[in-house]
Amino acid sequence: MRRMWMRVLSVSLLIVLAACGGNTGSAPTGNEGEKTSAQETASTGKTASAEETASSEKPIKLTYAFFAPASTFPAKQMEKWKEELEKRTNGKVDVELFFGGTLLTDKNMYDGVKNGVADIGSSVTTYEPGKFPLLTIAEAPTIFQNSLVASKVVYDLIKEFPPDAFKNVKLITAFTSEPSFIQMKDPITGLKDLKGKQVRVPGALAPVLKELGASPVGMSQSETLEAIQTGVVEGYVSSREVLMDLKFAEMVKYLTDYPLTVSIHAAVMNMDTWNSLPPDVQKVIDELGPEMAAWTGNYLDTHVKEAVDWSIKEQGLQIVSLTPEEKEAWDAKMKPFQDKTVADLKAKGLPAEEFKQRLDELKALYSN
Repeated sequence: MRRMWMRVLSVSLLIVLAACGGNTGSAPTGNEGEKTSAQETASTGKTASAEETASSEKPIKLTYAFFAPASTFPAKQMEKWKEELEKRTNGKVDVELFFGGTLLTDKNMYDGVKNGVADIGSSVTTYEPGKFPLLTIAEAPTIFQNSLVASKVVYDLIKEFPPDAFKNVKLITAFTSEPSFIQMKDPITGLKDLKGKQVRVPGALAPVLKELGASPVGMSQSETLEAIQTGVVEGYVSSREVLMDLKFAEMVKYLTDYPLTVSIHAAVMNMDTWNSLPPDVQKVIDELGPEMAAWTGNYLDTHVKEAVDWSIKEQGLQIVSLTPEEKEAWDAKMKPFQDKTVADLKAKGLPAEEFKQRLDELKALYSN
């Protein structure tokens, strides 16, 4: 009996050992699994590179809003910025552009970015009067002669004298229009022709036209076309590329050759969006800030010449030159206007004189 039970136990033990041996190959432990994976890699000769791993990740999506059409120069800046950011981050970022007020308009651009409606938005600072007091010094008449110098100066000034309105957003870039010119249905040869004329201006620049005797009508660029067509205004003050880009030369036939003010454009990013970006992407965006200021200024100065040539040739635009005596009369009104702007802001406790001094230094630097 005892020998029989010993045989039974021996057979049972053999069965258990056989079963364990069979399972070992089908369910590897962690270490054995790693060894198997390594063996497979060795046998295929393939391994996932860092680039392949990165390319398999979904790109960071950013939305970028602007109120005017894609044909305008700020929109061209957006397209260039998108192209450069996506290229320099090797496709790590994907930017979607929204033109023509399809996401945010000129009336709610900066607040919309702060509230996260768009990740990035570009607008004109004069469309929000009172929010950018020191920048009105840079917008004063006859300060700048072209967009390239003005854009580089203004970008630096915003970085050195950050506006309170930008405390909760990240400045992406800034640039300016070229100097604005009076563009009308009828010729303006002197102050007497301008007196009482209804002229569209960006809101904060109304005092400039009032000083010259016109009746300024504050409105955005997007409202100007209809205002001219319906006779609400007889012309407008703007940089000259709109003659071709917005086809304004089809309605206004006279441009007075006296440079006035520049319009300042600033593009900002939602701060939560900025903080969520990887350091390498943030570095590229910071590098693009001054680069895009210079690129946009250069692009616009070149494009303006093309627009004016087109308007003269295709639409019969006439350039009206002031006589030396008339120009002197205009200058006499504009210079005190600049000085008064600085004095008024200084009286409010703002570093207006320091701002103007730095403006002059930067203007001299970038003009050489």
